[in-house]
Amino acid sequence: MNRDAQPQPEVTEAVLGRLPLFPLPNAVLFPGVVMPLHFFEPRYRALADYCVNGPRMMALGTLVPGYEADYEGRPPIYPIVTVGAVAAERRLPDGRWDIALRGLSRVELVEEVASNEPFRIIRARKVREIERNDDRLGAERLRSAVVQVANQLPALWPQLSPLLVAARSPGALADVVAGTFLESHDERRKLLDELVVGKRMDALQDALAQVLLDLALRARAENKTNPEPLH
Repeated sequence: MNRDAQPQPEVTEAVLGRLPLFPLPNAVLFPGVVMPLHFFEPRYRALADYCVNGPRMMALGTLVPGYEADYEGRPPIYPIVTVGAVAAERRLPDGRWDIALRGLSRVELVEEVASNEPFRIIRARKVREIERNDDRLGAERLRSAVVQVANQLPALWPQLSPLLVAARSPGALADVVAGTFLESHDERRKLLDELVVGKRMDALQDALAQVLLDLALRARAENKTNPEPLH
């Protein structure tokens, strides 16, 4: 893939006023996390062409259940979407695209913009996250829990370490943890919509505790299946 060596683009009002939209059924992108995407439908190949050769940003939105009846049209999306920047791209010989999209920030859908493009364009606005006085302490507890889990999964460290270093605020840390560890679409959707940072961290503490429990139970089961030989 061609990798973007440019500095991270700024999400300006001008960008938000005309933002290309890539709507997907079960995809949730968190700020600070990179998601690989494949563009194969003609309208989304056009979207990829537009973004790679233009603003290098797009919105990733989640389609509301029931979208199938109007999939070829403009089915509704959840109002909170993520602006992402093209971090790397590869155009395939048949015109399809592989793009790595790096999440930048949550924004809220305002309206859909009339356009002659084959893909959808929206206008969005920035949203304000709500921080509590004790969020810094909560972030330290969350970071400690992440380290506990990562120590049980050493292969995760190369991916996780730079994300943790870059996450300099409680909200950014919560997004990185959610994007890395949450597998359930419903849980990911709920935390993307949650603007109270402390509530996101509380939910993630519970999720990581469950991960640690699952790892312990798996290790115990493996020990029973493969007991150490007697000497």
